[in-house]
Amino acid sequence: MDDGKPTGPKAKWWSRPSAGRTAHSEPEAQASAAAPVPGETEVTAELPPVQSPVALPRDAETAVDPVLPAAQPAPEQGRPQPLHEPDPYSTPPYGGPGPWAPAPPVQRPIPTPAHGTPVPSPYPAPNGTPAGGGTGGGYVPPPTAPSLPQPHAQPQLPLPQQQSQERPQPLSSLWLQYDPWSAPGQPLTHSGEPVRRKRRRGSLLVGAVLLALVAGGIGGGTGAYIERNGGITSVELPQSVKDDGKRAPDSVAGIAASALPSVVTLHVSGGGEQGTGTGFVLDQQGHILTNNHVVDPAGSSGEISVTFSGGESAKATLVGKDSGYDLAVVKVSGVTGLKPLPLGNSENVQVGDPVVAIGAPFDLQNTVTAGIISAKERPITAGGEKGDGSDVSYVDALQTDAPINPGNSGGPLVDTKARVIGINSAIRAADSGTGTEGGQAGSIGLGFAIPINQGKRVAEELINTGKATHPVIGVSLDMKYTGDGARVGDKGKDGSPAVSRSGPGAKAGIRAGDVITKIDGQRVHSGEELIVKIRAHRPGDRLELTVVRAGRERKMTLTLGSASGT
Repeated sequence: MDDGKPTGPKAKWWSRPSAGRTAHSEPEAQASAAAPVPGETEVTAELPPVQSPVALPRDAETAVDPVLPAAQPAPEQGRPQPLHEPDPYSTPPYGGPGPWAPAPPVQRPIPTPAHGTPVPSPYPAPNGTPAGGGTGGGYVPPPTAPSLPQPHAQPQLPLPQQQSQERPQPLSSLWLQYDPWSAPGQPLTHSGEPVRRKRRRGSLLVGAVLLALVAGGIGGGTGAYIERNGGITSVELPQSVKDDGKRAPDSVAGIAASALPSVVTLHVSGGGEQGTGTGFVLDQQGHILTNNHVVDPAGSSGEISVTFSGGESAKATLVGKDSGYDLAVVKVSGVTGLKPLPLGNSENVQVGDPVVAIGAPFDLQNTVTAGIISAKERPITAGGEKGDGSDVSYVDALQTDAPINPGNSGGPLVDTKARVIGINSAIRAADSGTGTEGGQAGSIGLGFAIPINQGKRVAEELINTGKATHPVIGVSLDMKYTGDGARVGDKGKDGSPAVSRSGPGAKAGIRAGDVITKIDGQRVHSGEELIVKIRAHRPGDRLELTVVRAGRERKMTLTLGSASGT
């Protein structure tokens, strides 16, 4: 940069200021040393006071005496003078090389305490006043400025004797430690090393954990609400449209729809007893068929009430009953629009055929259950509660697994064409053995129904004559015999002969002590079974019997007689 310029010595109008000395040019320093100003031991120049944002007390202001660089002596006459006044900050002239002057130190505010609060100071005042002496704060010396690197170090010049006195040092690093965001009650400045900021990793970690817990709780609550309520919106489930309600005639629904209007519920009371059962309409004259044990509580003066499937009720009267067959007929009067239930033929029934039972179990009317025919010609006896045998019924029954319970007695057992093939009469319960359905035991899938062929004959006799006839063979059986077959007793009741004279048995050649083992080729295992087989026929029917006498089998033909029932 100095090519083409004079290379002689230059006047040094600038230099880098350093602590404890004043920057002067070489001639000025010599002049100052040779000609001191008379009457003064130290020449100083005052700079304008530093404007501080914190107001200081008057006594503090007078105590502060910042020392400025010494004033320049007057130039000697006849010596070349510079074109402009020396720069007190030693700023290099334009066009010349040199380092830039450093920025002045940062002035940080000093807090003003409340009026009357003594503030100690670590530095004594320059006038000898103790530190902190006074109200409103003591003298605080300026902090010491950090040393700056000097790439172009200038030689140290000897200073005048009057300038060797120590000057106040710059403010210490305490100014640089001021933290306006520090906790209340803490000192604004701290001596020593700068306070390091605490890391906030712990706070961030705690915040993240809390945020995760809150988010998890909200998510769990939302999930639980959705699970319990099926979602946050209303739920509308798919559903098929309503159909016309028609079903196949041979389905259970079709069978029930066809048979229910003909089925009735009976409520019977009298003699301190009452009961509930089922019946079905036989004709439009109002005759209804049911079981004998259903209407038996009414006696001769009790009341019988009939309730139809539509809810209408009517009083009924007893037409006839027979305990041997466990059948009875009642009649309602003044009722129109009756629908008789068609009768089938029990001889056509096969094991495994589907059936439907209708009744009022436990007074729950219009109850429909379904099953199959489990067996045919199942000999059962029911009743016997009176103890004299007058109420015992002998039935060659149809067995079904359709549920039959107390209240189903007298109800119809129908086939797939809604035709009656049996009259529900008895069940075998787990706790009471075989007995009438009128007991309070529940169904275990063993129900028994009187074949409709037998029920039709008995119903016709009861309607026409009020009594039913029983087929008989004219012999008395030994009911205590434990062997295989039905044994003819030695004597009858009251000492009478076991084989009635002129009876069907005597005419066929049966004698006392004979054992009947077969009827029409079917095995007979007991006296009850023989009675059941005979009751399954009409009076006047011809039967072929197989009899064992003295170890030899004999075949006999017998025509059934007739006896009045009870």
